Amino acid sequence: MADIKIQNIVASTTIAEKLELDKIMESLPNTSYRPNIFPGLVLRIDKPKTAFLLFKSGKVVCTGAKNIEDIKKSMKKVCDMLKKVGFKVVDEPEINIQNIVASGDLHGELNLVSTALAVGLENTEYEPEIFPGIVYRMRELGVVLLLFSSGKIVCTGARKTEQVEKAVEKLKKELEGKGLLY
Repeated sequence: MADIKIQNIVASTTIAEKLELDKIMESLPNTSYRPNIFPGLVLRIDKPKTAFLLFKSGKVVCTGAKNIEDIKKSMKKVCDMLKKVGFKVVDEPEINIQNIVASGDLHGELNLVSTALAVGLENTEYEPEIFPGIVYRMRELGVVLLLFSSGKIVCTGARKTEQVEKAVEKLKKELEGKGLLY
């Protein structure tokens, strides 16, 4: 089996009917809000180390977590912080995972030209003068894998950790079956 490590999880939710971003910036530390550049307020927390984008609509995006539990803890912490300074927010927001990014190692090397041809040109993009890896779209699992000659991989687009595991397992089996992993 390949080594896989979750690097980032992006999740979204709605925590209020509306948020007054100017007041949040005045009330909480570790915030940044420049509406002429970007319409969201950035809020960073240390434990768990995550960053949030808060929007006037009450929608929130959380990024930087390495697991679902940290997303939940972070969301609760942000809601509690907002309540303490007088904002009306939900107690337990419904969290929607938007993207999981994972990295991995297949423990072998790849010839990228042979790999691109073997796994199917309709599913791959390989332009070494632009990017040093193969972009492999695994449509049936809804993920995109980046494959490098070192055997290192990046998986993105998953909404569940099981998708990442299945994609990497399927990839490794396919590469080994075709004699492409050295």
